[in-house]
Amino acid sequence: MTNVQGDSRSAGAKADYDAIIIGAGFSGMYMLHSLRDKLDMNATVFEAGDGVGGTWYWNRYPGARCDSDSYIYCYTFDKNLLQEWNWSERYPEQDEILRYLEHCAERFDLKPDIQFGKRVIEVVLDDATGLWTVRTDKGDVATARFVITAVGALSTANMPPFKGLGSFQGKCYHTSQWPHDGVDFTAKRVGVIGTGATAVQAIPEIAQQAKHLTVFQRTPAFCVPARNGSVDPEVTRARKADYDGIRRRIKDSFFGFELNFIEKPVLEATPEEREREFDRMWDAGGFAFWLANYQDMFFSKEANDIIADYLKRKIRSTVNDPIIAEKLTPQTYPYGTKRQPLDTNYFETFNKKNVTLVDANTDGPIEEITPNGVRAGGKEYPLDIIVVATGFDALTGPLKSLGIKGRSGRVLAQEWEDGPLTYLGLAIAGYPNLFTITGPQSPSVLSNMPVSIEQHVEWITECIAHMRRSKLATIEASPQAQEAWGTHVADVVNSTLMTTANSWYMGANIAGKAHRFLPYLGPEGVGGYRRKCAEVADKGYEGFMFTSEGQGGTVHPIAAE
Repeated sequence: MTNVQGDSRSAGAKADYDAIIIGAGFSGMYMLHSLRDKLDMNATVFEAGDGVGGTWYWNRYPGARCDSDSYIYCYTFDKNLLQEWNWSERYPEQDEILRYLEHCAERFDLKPDIQFGKRVIEVVLDDATGLWTVRTDKGDVATARFVITAVGALSTANMPPFKGLGSFQGKCYHTSQWPHDGVDFTAKRVGVIGTGATAVQAIPEIAQQAKHLTVFQRTPAFCVPARNGSVDPEVTRARKADYDGIRRRIKDSFFGFELNFIEKPVLEATPEEREREFDRMWDAGGFAFWLANYQDMFFSKEANDIIADYLKRKIRSTVNDPIIAEKLTPQTYPYGTKRQPLDTNYFETFNKKNVTLVDANTDGPIEEITPNGVRAGGKEYPLDIIVVATGFDALTGPLKSLGIKGRSGRVLAQEWEDGPLTYLGLAIAGYPNLFTITGPQSPSVLSNMPVSIEQHVEWITECIAHMRRSKLATIEASPQAQEAWGTHVADVVNSTLMTTANSWYMGANIAGKAHRFLPYLGPEGVGGYRRKCAEVADKGYEGFMFTSEGQGGTVHPIAAE
């Protein structure tokens, strides 16, 4: 191990808090509970909203619900909580998930340490003291030894710069900034811009109420049925009795679900055999068709085409008008390379007489927003309400918006102009004592989020405990480890079809954003990534550099292999 002389003055400066956590959703709440109740740390949370919930506080659009099965879309660290809480559906709606998180906040007495209605606008390292200074839009200024971002991967709204948007005389809403008292679509002409996972949930709901709905589609989506509904009480009882096993299996799985790929290549299956498998997964609903299909669909275009053809046949058999069906059928990217929407009557909605589809490729793209509606392909569509369902500046956007400045004033947003640079998606070279829960280059959005959140929170907690035991002042990723991790992330995904789609996984939905694959698609998924993080810790936090407490500490770099 090479020793490099460094500076570590944080131990001599008094901070307002041991740790500041940014965000009070699933990750921020558990991080607070873990640091405060397990390590007895003085921690606070800054939360932009007026309540807990994160994603589920802000996203209240019609049809908003989770698309992970409820029995695993929850905290699993507390056995009693798992036994006590009962979900009403396979995929609970937004308000039920928010009630669950409110219940957890009360159960663990978290709210006294959460500062609501305060959006963080700047996070700056003081080189002299080694402390972070955090500022909010309400004028708060607080210092801490550690800063932990729990801002979520999908929390910075993408509002495309539509020409004339400010001239629209009706109402305009982004799905992630939905009014808490709802929106009444009765007798209204409504336009929905976007056909991603959010829009697929919202469109059928809006169509039931609106006088007329116009859907503006840029790229059609492959959808599979959700098959939502109440859960058989016997199934619920069996799951509660087996939560130890469930927790073990989802932690060791590829995507954080009780789902496993079919190892046999689809190209080696007979047409009859694969049709039976497709029918089985289709009938089961949920992510099985995406995450438990023949695994060669992510590597072979020929294999992918076979699976995609099944879904295209489903679209054509559901949509009555063959012209509309073709507009709704994806042609430009392999199946599974974009976020999988789960639908309930999505394609059926386009059979309704009060629904119009405007496809950018065949009817013309949106040219401008006018005072009276939307102009696309030279035609104006009069509207009373516009719903913008264009998603998010994913993974990097929420972190870049925090105004993070590290050693010697280096600016994170500038350093990430060509894509994220991290080690394990957890830490960043030049930003000591800054941790990023489910950050870019970790499994994050390619997993059942609570599973990855718990893993990161527990890893960070144990890392800080290690620092305390070893009297270490700071930790940060080494540049060498960061570079090696970025190369590994790229090498793994470049062997798949994932990079061939203009997806938000690639940052392609944001004008001017570098096209880089943002999450981590490890060769063994969530389970393999968990083992890698554990191995790093077991090897004395390989790839990280530390400074010791006290003046003139020593940086100990341990190079990652």
